[in-house]
Amino acid sequence: MRWIPGLLCVAALLLGGYASAADSEKAETAENKAEVLEEKAAQDQPSPSGEVAPITPSEVQAVDPAGAAPLDDAITCLARSIYWEAKGEPSHEMEAVANVVMNRLASDDFPDTVCAVVKQGSETKSCQFSWWCDGRPDEVVEDERYELAKEIARKALNGQLQDRTGGALYFHDRNVSPDWSRVYARTAQTRRFLFYKPNLGKQPIANGASKTQP
Repeated sequence: MRWIPGLLCVAALLLGGYASAADSEKAETAENKAEVLEEKAAQDQPSPSGEVAPITPSEVQAVDPAGAAPLDDAITCLARSIYWEAKGEPSHEMEAVANVVMNRLASDDFPDTVCAVVKQGSETKSCQFSWWCDGRPDEVVEDERYELAKEIARKALNGQLQDRTGGALYFHDRNVSPDWSRVYARTAQTRRFLFYKPNLGKQPIANGASKTQP
């Protein structure tokens, strides 16, 4: 009967390899869907019914499972931004961060990919989203909060997330008061953040000229 443990080990290895391959396939499917959905969002157009299936919960969780992948796809860039900007806040605050990223994506005044929106200004160390160039590690340290961030990113890319910010393109922590907050129109507020967009006739601050956080 000594052979039974050996067989169990082999079976476990085979099942583990199958699960890993299945997760990799799900992640690739999610990233491909996100690329199409991102393009539609950048054009400020809803995806026609049947053109692309929405990203599913299991697919999105297969992306960047360890929270340490390079930021080179829409899901990872959006989820990591949601996580680092609001990981200690309730889900509605995290959703509001996602709203700002997606609003910028749909605006002609900002880049046309999620990753470019998130990384904007990094070349001058004046990041639009300050976590991206604050010099700290960007790897996830709280798995459950990152899973929530990925689920919120999924809904945002699918066009299933309510805009809690009134179309905001900017936000900041209540503990700071950037100059642009005095001239832009406040559109919404939460316990942690204040949200804004330019008044009619005023041009958005671009190219890293403002920060969402201190």
